[in-house]
Amino acid sequence: MAAFSRTQMNPDSFHHSQIKFYLALLPIAVFMLFPIIYIFSTAFKPMDELFLFPPRFFVRRPTLDNFRKLLEQTKTTIPMSRYFLNSLIITGAVLLFSLFFSSMAGYALSKLKFRGKKLWFEINQLALMFVPASIAIPKYLVIEKIGIIDTMFAHILPVMAIPVGLFLVKQFIDQVPDSLIEAARIDGAGEFMIYLTIVAPIIRPALATVAILSFQAVWNNMETSQFYINAESLRTFAFYMNTLASGEGGATIAGQGVNAAASLVMFLPNLIIFVFLQSQVMSTVAHSGIK
Repeated sequence: MAAFSRTQMNPDSFHHSQIKFYLALLPIAVFMLFPIIYIFSTAFKPMDELFLFPPRFFVRRPTLDNFRKLLEQTKTTIPMSRYFLNSLIITGAVLLFSLFFSSMAGYALSKLKFRGKKLWFEINQLALMFVPASIAIPKYLVIEKIGIIDTMFAHILPVMAIPVGLFLVKQFIDQVPDSLIEAARIDGAGEFMIYLTIVAPIIRPALATVAILSFQAVWNNMETSQFYINAESLRTFAFYMNTLASGEGGATIAGQGVNAAASLVMFLPNLIIFVFLQSQVMSTVAHSGIK
């Protein structure tokens, strides 16, 4: 009887008892999809459909004119490919460093014993409380003091490790049995080898979540190029696209198509990486202690 109840509550395949959940979740899913559908639709609208009143939600005659205009609105002597390459380099470096530092620090805080371990974790939890705007001035002063204004390091160094990433990884590593770690130590494995061969494969869902969070924070970041970078050749693709979309005519009805095209170009990489890694995100939430 108990086995039957478990099958009814969480069946391996579709069961008629799940219909009520689909009926409750489907309207919410459709409502949350509206902004995404609207961006896609507006990005492909021709000029006459942008001026329609009342506005039409779905595009009737899709066109690539908005994307063509977006690429033609070059306002600097720097080619667009340079901005795109900068974003690729910065995003790749941040992902690499963020995954490495978050996982290594998470392993140390979870499985190693050293003085001040609890204090360091509490400091990381305290950092979660601060919104970016509240630390903008102190961060600028630090970046200026260490002399990385107008360099690639100004893009990379402030986001090499994010507090929420360390928290998620540490909570996930807490689920790894201590007996597994001790067995590896008895066999003569060093701490780095234990981390590399045992812990890292187990925490792949957490690392995927950190990768998504880091990617979104860096790929969509315009503030760094605006506040810390003066050389146009060091600015990012997000800053460039925002400049084009919000430039002359961007606030008019005619400019909304270009705005939507720019938003779609910036949004698609986020959507793609989340679609491929969303199952790992759900696994991380289930094991990280987040309620």
